[in-house]
Order: sequence, then C-alpha cells, then structure tokens
Amino acid sequence: MTSAKPTISAEILSFPNREEVLRSVLEHASIGMTLVDTNGSVVYANPAFAEMFRYPLADCIGLRVPNLVETDMVASAEMQLRQLIDGDIDRYRTERRYRRSDGTSFWGLVSASLVRARASRKPLDLIVQITDIDREKAAVAALAASESRWNFALDSAGQGVWDHDLSSGRVFYSARWKLMRGFAPEEDVDPSSWLDRVHPDDRERILERIRRQDSGELSDNEFEYRERHQDGHWIWILSRGKPIEWKADGSVARILGTDTDITKLKDVEARLAAEKEFLAVTLDSIADGVIATDPSHAVILMNPAAEELTGWRFSEAAGRRLNLVCTIVDERSGASAIDPVLASLGGKADRLLREGLHLVTANGRTRVVRECASVVRKPDGIVAGGVLVIQDITESHAIKQDLSYSATHDPLTALFNRSAFDAALDAALAEVRGGDRRHALCFIDLDRFKHVNDSAGHAAGDALLKRVAQAIEASCRSQDMCARLGGDEFALILRDCSLPNARSLAEKTVQAIKNLNFDWSGKTYRVGASVGVVPIDYRSVSTARLLEQADAACYAEKRTR
Repeated sequence: MTSAKPTISAEILSFPNREEVLRSVLEHASIGMTLVDTNGSVVYANPAFAEMFRYPLADCIGLRVPNLVETDMVASAEMQLRQLIDGDIDRYRTERRYRRSDGTSFWGLVSASLVRARASRKPLDLIVQITDIDREKAAVAALAASESRWNFALDSAGQGVWDHDLSSGRVFYSARWKLMRGFAPEEDVDPSSWLDRVHPDDRERILERIRRQDSGELSDNEFEYRERHQDGHWIWILSRGKPIEWKADGSVARILGTDTDITKLKDVEARLAAEKEFLAVTLDSIADGVIATDPSHAVILMNPAAEELTGWRFSEAAGRRLNLVCTIVDERSGASAIDPVLASLGGKADRLLREGLHLVTANGRTRVVRECASVVRKPDGIVAGGVLVIQDITESHAIKQDLSYSATHDPLTALFNRSAFDAALDAALAEVRGGDRRHALCFIDLDRFKHVNDSAGHAAGDALLKRVAQAIEASCRSQDMCARLGGDEFALILRDCSLPNARSLAEKTVQAIKNLNFDWSGKTYRVGASVGVVPIDYRSVSTARLLEQADAACYAEKRTR
C-alpha cells in the first residue's frame, strides 16, 4: 500500500491560462522534470533536466528516455515503461545509470508515474523526475571502507545516513539525519521514538516494508513517509535501505541506508495538483466549449461543454484531428470552413474570431456558433498547440435574423417594405449610371380595394392584400424585387429588363390580380389594378423622380380605364 501522489496533468501543461504559473514552478525546480509520451519520447523538459544531461533545452524534445539509460539498464527501463502503460503498475522509483550528451554517465534517482484520462482511463503521458545521485552513490560506496569518510561525504551531500545493526540493536544516525529532523548533531536520539514521530496514516505501510526488509525478503527497500519535525511541522522523507551483512542462518544482520528530505519536491507536486484541480473545475464550469490541440491539431483536451456541442466524448475524440471532431461549415454554401481555424491554431495566421458559422454535431444536428482560435507557443516561440473556444449562439442568431427580416419586410404580406425598396431602388439607379445596364420600375395601385375594405371590413382587406401580394410575387422573375409601399400600393424593380419586356411583365401581373376571386363571408369580390412603368437607365435623375414618374404613369393608366 502506498500513499496517493499528485501528478502533473498533460492537459494543464497544454492549456494556456495557467501555463505561466506552471512553467515557473517547473523551470525553477532543482530536479530534472520531464513529460514523456507513451512511446517514451520527451515532449517537455525543464532546465534542470537539460543541464543534467548537458543538452540544449530545445534539443531535449523528442529524446527517448530509455535511450538515455546506459546499455545494460535499457531492458529494465523499457519493461517498466510498458508496465506503466499496460496498467500493471501506477508508478515506480528506482536508481539507474544515465548517459549524458558528452558520453559521461551518472547515477540518477528516477521517479515515474502515469497520467491517465479521467473518464476513459486512457494513458496520456508520463511524469518523470530524475535526481543526480552520483555524489550519494559515491558516498555509499565509500561507507564500506571508512565510516568517517562516508558519513562526512553523505552529510555534505545533504543525505542523512542510518546504520542499523539488528544483532546488537544499535542504530547509528549521522549528523545530517538529525539536522533534517530538528535534532542537534551531537544529540542522542532514541531509536524506539522514531515510529512515534511517523504520521499515523503512514505507520502501517512502513511497518510492513520494514518487516520485509528485516526478514531479507527485500534486497532493496525504498519508501516515502511523513515525519514530525521537532518544530512540530511535517516533513516528507525518502528512505532507502539495503542489507549489507547477514547471519549464518541467512537472516539480515545489518542494514545501511540514507534518508532524503523531499518536502520541497512534495510541495511542488501538491501545488501542481492544486493547479490541475483548479483548472479542471474551471473548465468543467465554463459554459463555452473548450478544445485544446497539439501541434499536429490532434485533440488533447475537451471540456464537458465541448462534448455537448460537438457530440463527441473526449474519450473518443482524444488523439483525433480537430477537423474530424469539429465540423465547421459555411452557413450558406455548406462548404467546410475549418482551414482558417487550423491556420490560427498552428500559428500561421492571427488569432481568429468569427461568428455565424455552422457546427455540425456527430449526430447530424446543426448549431450556429461563435469561435475563437488561438495558438499556444513555448517561450522559444515554437508552437506547442492551440485552444479553440466555441460558443453556441443559435438562439441569438435566430433572433438577429428575425429582427433583420422584420426591418426589411412588410409584416402583413411578407413582401419587402418601403425602407428596403428605397435602398434597392438606390442600388439599381447606381448600377445603370455610366454603364449599359437597363432596369425598370413598376408602380401598382389596386382598383376597387376600398370597396372591399369598407363593406367587408379590415380583416377582409388584409386577407385580400395577402392574396394580391402572392399573385404579384408569382408573376415576377427570381431576380426581380416585389415590395408593398403602403396601403394598396405595390412596386416592382425589374432588373436587367427592357421597357417592352417590363410592360409585358406588368400586364401579366395586372392580369393575375384581376383573375383573383376573393371569397369572404359567402360573397365573392374582384379587384383590378393599374400600373405605371418607367425605365431605370442613364437618363434617370433620382429615385424620387423615378417614383414620381411611375406614380404619374399609373395615374394616367387608371384614368383611361
């Protein structure tokens, strides 16, 4: 049984909101710390790691950790890596000889643990911490030759030494061992009082380890535990012991070991764990979808909102390229619109802010979204990944479209209103100036409409206007504009239409209105229409003048009927 150890999440290292804080913690750590993918390749290394192996920091990325191990230890390193990934073990701590870039080697104390996805338990990355213990190993080797020499050497290296003679019951503690616990170097420490200072939650586990150590079952014994300092606070101790003498019956006679104060390391781990939890809670609480990607645009993080928006579970999306998980298309054409997002996430374009595009979910639903894509860079400028934030604006977009429609359409007939018609007429007039294009304007006024409105009521009049609007719209071409100007007055802008053709279309429209049989309360009503047609060409002076001319032409036709 081992105590739970906080680990560094790969999601935290890739997420930009806390990157500065986390990087500061890692880069100022005195031990070599690295993030390794499931193939054993380094994806992040702190300066202490680079200095330890004498590589430039940038060159550490891509190194395979097993390849840094001396040849005779590669097999065990590969085996432990595979055991971690397969779930046979959660973590390991051991000593290995490592090879620097200049060919020299050193002994390192390595601690490795696996980070898994919370939901799927899929292996993500490994956190590897390496401490140079060359001086400690040299000091331990010197113990057998001279007690005074190894005691001095290990004390100088900050390692507390203990020597337990099981035959006599004598226990030796070095000055450093005492100092790290708050005792004076010359103070006598009662060995039987040690267990009383151990944290209650750690005692059972430690006693079992010591029992196996003393029985000779363990050739090496290593464990971490908390011990109360003489000042009253708790310190973390890494204890390593090894039998060096045996009795005739094969049982252990003497055990030699060292203790290391790892409180600072534990503090770093605790801070990183707190940052991880803070970020996890924050991401889970954000209403917008957040998707983080690596430099190849593979998904490495999704919050619950992103899962809801895309229809993908993170356990299924992890490792897939973003364009497979997030289908963004143009609202009108339906063509893919993901390329600008990928360009921004890859640092090939500026930060992207867009809205009004469609996100097609995994189950085929369509949502209108606002998106923000940003690249994440390392301190040296190299792209580390990207973050895409997606907000569902389907409802607000629909409201905006409704408001836009209401601003340009007549609420009764659904034709364009006077405001939209005036703008279209201005545009048509601008198109014919200085060119050879020709349009036409038709002004339509209903005949006998007032009789229907007065005799059958306003409800009947409104219903009749709707029927008339439908007849007018059905008579026009797709490029023409139909508008209700007010009351029983309508207008048409016939685009790219000669005057003879315009008059023909106008007559067709008038005839369609005459052919209407409007039934109301058992009575049938028939109405007619008068139309004035004028050309829109280079001779046209203004939109006001065009309307005056069309109105006059309509009035002239009405008088002749």
